[in-house]
Amino acid sequence: MTPDRTLAAATAEGPLVLDGGLSNQLRAQGCDLSGALWSARLLADDPQQIEAAHSAYVRAGAQVLITASYQATFEGFARRGVEREEAAGLLARSVELARSAGASAEWEVWVAASVGPYGAMLADGSEYRGRYGLSVRELERFHRPRIEALAAAGPDALALETVPDMDEAEALLRAAEGCGVPVWLSYSITGERTRAGQELAQAFALAAGRDEVIAVGVNCCEPGDADRAVELAAAVTGKPVVVYPNSGERWDDAAREWRGRATYDPARVRDWLAAGARLVGGCCRVGPREIAELTRWTGTA
Repeated sequence: MTPDRTLAAATAEGPLVLDGGLSNQLRAQGCDLSGALWSARLLADDPQQIEAAHSAYVRAGAQVLITASYQATFEGFARRGVEREEAAGLLARSVELARSAGASAEWEVWVAASVGPYGAMLADGSEYRGRYGLSVRELERFHRPRIEALAAAGPDALALETVPDMDEAEALLRAAEGCGVPVWLSYSITGERTRAGQELAQAFALAAGRDEVIAVGVNCCEPGDADRAVELAAAVTGKPVVVYPNSGERWDDAAREWRGRATYDPARVRDWLAAGARLVGGCCRVGPREIAELTRWTGTA
């Protein structure tokens, strides 16, 4: 169902459940995600699979769908021989596919266009480290065209997500200024620091006082690290908090596989909500089953 309210208004009224990891659902559907474009390749090659993945989360009760544009950039598509106009069309398609999947729900479903970090385009693991050797201005120049293309497609928000350091957060916020679409800012963290090592309280403070930021928080992190982060984000910014951690398993970049055991517990959402979270979900390796459980714990089912 197309939402009648803005995402900001809905978030202020009560908790909303995000979807889970898109890549793990696509793999469960039999998709090959090898290659630098990762799930973004399917925007061109098999968009029906992306819509099917979104639909799986709608059936699980998700109220906010995050688009398949995390690793979709003009530069990444150019390496594959995709011209700029076609690349802009693929970015718009990511929003259209999520919107189409959400239209089948009997409840309001919002669409957040994913804007991943610069390191995601590099596909070398640097998205989990930050510190690319680029200035804030250079990072802003990189992000602005993609943000403008996604904003033009009419999402309900931009998800500035998996941000590893404060410099990139500043660049993303600058690039999103004046785009006409609200944003949420979500860091990737370890403990109480960004992946680049900055204090999380200082990182969250970048979003304070910015009217276009409707939520601030963390994603793509250990579930245990999310607990304290929610408290910090709420205390520092006074804004609603967004939180969607990984399953708790660890990605081994050398072996290209996940290791360890899952520690994601949907019951944790009770503490997140009490601390100020309003947008709650899961990231890598969190699937429709966990999101369905999350809807029951939030009372949105």
